[in-house]
Amino acid sequence: MAKTEACYEPHNKFFDQGVGILYYHRMRPTVYIESSVVSYCTARTSRDLIVAAHQQCTLEWWDAVLPKMDAFVSPVVLEEISRGDTEAAEQRLSIIESYPLLEITEEAEIMAERYFVAIDIPEKARADAYHLSLATVHGVDFMVTWNCNHIASGRVRRIVDEINAGLGIRTPVICTPEELMEV
Repeated sequence: MAKTEACYEPHNKFFDQGVGILYYHRMRPTVYIESSVVSYCTARTSRDLIVAAHQQCTLEWWDAVLPKMDAFVSPVVLEEISRGDTEAAEQRLSIIESYPLLEITEEAEIMAERYFVAIDIPEKARADAYHLSLATVHGVDFMVTWNCNHIASGRVRRIVDEINAGLGIRTPVICTPEELMEV
């Protein structure tokens, strides 16, 4: 699969006559959906009030915001959501079956290793470095996740942003569905 490219179209009404700058307006933002979001969407409502609120927020985001975006998943997402109860896994897989997969390229593998070492996460969480890498390498605008330990924490965001800035690469906005209720 080719690297995800931003889709722009010129809007002449934004042409600045004074300095001759033509501003571009993005057609549709792109989003990488990490496994935890898919799981929150399909799981039974939790007894934990905070988790239940996150699940409700995720469902609202899925219905109201996601249709306004071009969504992507990855082989890593497929592998993670395929685990566990067969019926639950089938339900998780079915809600993302129409979304294109971001390819795990050599560049993505190199970036994942770089993130893994810098973030200093446990081996069992190595897939989280791949989620970050795939969203970055493929130029996705947003990455949504409920993994606030190894992906959406302030510490991880800072590290990923510093690595990417040093390489001249744009970092996707890493956020929870609750933080992305408007696009």
